Amino acid sequence: MSLEPEQRFELLALARASIEAALPRGELAPYQGPPVDPELTRPGASFVTLRVGEDLRGCCGTIEATRPLHVDVWNNAWASAFADPRFPELTPQEWIHAGIQISVLSEPQPFDVRNEAELLQILRPGVDGVILQAGARRSTFLPAVWEQLPDPRDFIRHLKLKAGWPADFWPPDLQVWLYTTESFG
Repeated sequence: MSLEPEQRFELLALARASIEAALPRGELAPYQGPPVDPELTRPGASFVTLRVGEDLRGCCGTIEATRPLHVDVWNNAWASAFADPRFPELTPQEWIHAGIQISVLSEPQPFDVRNEAELLQILRPGVDGVILQAGARRSTFLPAVWEQLPDPRDFIRHLKLKAGWPADFWPPDLQVWLYTTESFG
């Protein structure tokens, strides 16, 4: 999906409205009404990232498009502010200084790779988001994470650590998907 500037603006306004509707109690307000742009009612997957200054303050999202994009952004904005387990709930004082980044994901594409070396050969640093899954555990890094982890080997090893696996983990049932994002904020 390639979003027009008006669609980006609308999604950012929805994210802000979701968070503001939940302040100060932190309860998710149900989304009311359709978006202005009907294209945003199509299924979509998104992540919403909150920063206060340069510091990460929350990042939650969905990998698979299971609901309309506008509803996905509404719910993920709330989750980033009030349900990210790494942070306490966003306070009104923090909200004044917070910035919002929305990443709309392409459909993840599976890649059949037998080992880490094969994965490293196909990765496009700065472009690809990566999903790793083995058994019940799954983890992802958005393409924006390349800014903090520009070395492909470090990127993949940190992604494995995020899932709770050792850095050298590569079981025979490991599944890999790659995706891209359209990010704005």
